[in-house]
Amino acid sequence: FHVDLARAICAELGIAEKCQIQALPWGELDEALQKGEGEAIIAGIAATPETRTKYAFSRSYLQFPARFIMPKAKAFAEPILDKLRSKRVGVIAGSAHEKMLREYFGTVQVVPFDAPEALYGDLKSGKIDAAFGDGMRFAFWLGGTDASGCCRFAGGPYLAPEYLGSGMAIATRAGDPALAAAMDYALQEISVKGTFAEFYLRYFPVSFF
Repeated sequence: FHVDLARAICAELGIAEKCQIQALPWGELDEALQKGEGEAIIAGIAATPETRTKYAFSRSYLQFPARFIMPKAKAFAEPILDKLRSKRVGVIAGSAHEKMLREYFGTVQVVPFDAPEALYGDLKSGKIDAAFGDGMRFAFWLGGTDASGCCRFAGGPYLAPEYLGSGMAIATRAGDPALAAAMDYALQEISVKGTFAEFYLRYFPVSFF
């Protein structure tokens, strides 16, 4: 996904022939950027107050909403707040999604799980009524063989930057805001032309929005 997106950005900026994409281990990305071995990092670095001291960021190009999943025969449509009252909802213990579930959906019975496999197993067996968590991870599970077509998204999506962050953005050196602005322009054009939607559907066949 990121390779195709980087190539599309380079093409939009008219520098496709000069554009080089280099795959590095996560721990080496920052050093390579600061040493001038690259101009930008497209790898999902979160834009936080701490990272903004080191990087200039483009606009967010992909956010990860929280979603509910439920058995297909019982899945609710919006509005679902009242429909979920007293329902047993599984969530990964100690996660941002658990905090969000308790804050936004205080009428449900929160059932914490230590591992996704246990969460999915109890959802399939009917021990819980729904699961709440990361929409992207849920999408891959729903589209995989383990789910066996049991479930689907219900309600949502829910974007909450205060819990889930602002999504993925392209990072450039802090002293190069002009390049970040150029990335913004390219991302906007890619979105308007439908190129980004094409990439999204190619790599995420079960939409998490």
